[in-house]
Amino acid sequence: MRSVVHAGRGTALGAALGAGLILALLIGMLAADTGRSEAQASERKAGHEGKKDVKVEVFAPEKGHVAGRNADGFFVDLEAEFPTGVEATGAREQLTGPGAHQNQPPFPGAFGPGKDESFPGLVVLLSTTELGAGPGQNLAGLFNLTGFTDRIAGETEVWATWIVGAPLFGEGESTAYVAVAADKDDNGVFDDAPGAVPDSDGDGDVDKKDLEKFGVASNIEKVPFVINPNP
Repeated sequence: MRSVVHAGRGTALGAALGAGLILALLIGMLAADTGRSEAQASERKAGHEGKKDVKVEVFAPEKGHVAGRNADGFFVDLEAEFPTGVEATGAREQLTGPGAHQNQPPFPGAFGPGKDESFPGLVVLLSTTELGAGPGQNLAGLFNLTGFTDRIAGETEVWATWIVGAPLFGEGESTAYVAVAADKDDNGVFDDAPGAVPDSDGDGDVDKKDLEKFGVASNIEKVPFVINPNP
């Protein structure tokens, strides 16, 4: 009888230990899932608060250069390196411009100030611009060329160029600001550039602080240069 009792107790103890182990495993899995969800939410929040995943570099104008003549004829030339596949960049090939070049093959696109449908995350500002919303006007929609200059596993480099063809952007000392807007709608695509960046602090200028307030996924390139008004 004693042996039977001990055996019964052993069986009950083993069952209790097994149930406890299963419960502990379930609690651990639930905690891991909760932690993962919180981490993902934190990453999304960080993206809106200035986490910099995209790298932007401006090749022209260069800092301190005197660019163009008659207040036009200068380039804004840049690249953006995305830690993503090509789809997440939101970009597509573009060869466009004013007049006969607009919406013509081989890579048609719209042409005008505002968001660029061929590079929908790009934000380009000139402090002296005289178009639309003034210094807050996004000029990315005026870019003539967009293409893909390097693609490796999980990374995409997008190159974009604009030749300024009209004296609508001021003259003398100016500052270019270039960035890629944050994925503000969390759709996994960098396609949320604004038509114009708001003057968030109401100081009459739209600059790096205003871009940070709007939300960016990249560094903000600030390039002081001179727009040459002379022939």
